[in-house]
Amino acid sequence: MIDTVIIVIVIALVLILVFAFVGIYNGLVKLRNQVKNAWAQIDVQLKRRFDLIPNLVETVKGYMKHERDTLEAVTKARTSVQTATNASVGERSKAEGVLGMALGRLFAVAEQYPDLKANQNFLALQEELTSTENKISFARQYYNDSVLGYNNKTQMFPSNIIAMMTGFKAGEFFEVTVPAEKEAPKVSFS
Repeated sequence: MIDTVIIVIVIALVLILVFAFVGIYNGLVKLRNQVKNAWAQIDVQLKRRFDLIPNLVETVKGYMKHERDTLEAVTKARTSVQTATNASVGERSKAEGVLGMALGRLFAVAEQYPDLKANQNFLALQEELTSTENKISFARQYYNDSVLGYNNKTQMFPSNIIAMMTGFKAGEFFEVTVPAEKEAPKVSFS
């Protein structure tokens, strides 16, 4: 009788541990997939911005003959983003930051050309890029929130034990790595 009770208790404990393991493992998989999905959403928006840039550069070229350096900086930054598509999140973040700064300089220089500011193609592209930048910001925030949840799960007890046993690694945040991006923009009305 006592042997049967002990066997039932041992079996129940083993089943509880197995179910806990499976539950934690499935939770880790769900969070990892959420991080991948969040990264894919950033990728979609970055691709959208990437595709808009050649149209913007072509529209601006005719008006900004004296601003070759600015146009070349945008083109160079776009190329570096293209080569970083399979890079780590940190490297990709850095390349995207450089592109964002180059686009900001392009729009700042465009303010000096009234005909360009009145051009409907330019205005439409500028609006589209602004909208895309907003979507990128929201996608980055969602991605970082997903990474936070995933990292918490992979680093907190007892799920950290299962994460370590099954090869789950902490995710990398999408951070601002270009120092100039962290500075407040300078506005001058002179």
